[in-house]
Amino acid sequence: MDKFLLREQVLERLAEDLLKVEEAVRVAHEAATHEENIAENKYDTLGLEAAYLATGQARRAEAIRHAMAHWRQFHPRPYDANQGIQIGALVCLIDANDKQLQLFLGPEGGSMKLVSGAHLVQVISSEAPLGKAMLGKCEGDEVSIQVSPHQQQFEVLRVH
Repeated sequence: MDKFLLREQVLERLAEDLLKVEEAVRVAHEAATHEENIAENKYDTLGLEAAYLATGQARRAEAIRHAMAHWRQFHPRPYDANQGIQIGALVCLIDANDKQLQLFLGPEGGSMKLVSGAHLVQVISSEAPLGKAMLGKCEGDEVSIQVSPHQQQFEVLRVH
């Protein structure tokens, strides 16, 4: 799998998400400022609700722009066994049921699933619990995270 191709897929998906959110901001802003939504009494809150929605959508758009900036600056490096897993690593984990999980460890804001060839790749950040647990690990090491009342354990099968 090509890490640079995965990076480009993340940027494309973020750009698509940004277009959708910007359209949602525009629609919510129009609803908030439309003359039919002017409050006629203190219980008429449609315009106020639309304004809150527009504000939330604008914050989401800014978060996506922020994530895009991080991903544009991100250049995955080859895996170095002396440092262990770092941001930019493409990791294959295996669980107790022999189920394999392909992960691409990237900067914040890119949590998504991508398809690379015949593989499904989960993109996670180093701030995610599993991302934090993998940092510094090498092939053959165990990785465990606490999920609700259960502890999940994986073995690092491969790292690229």
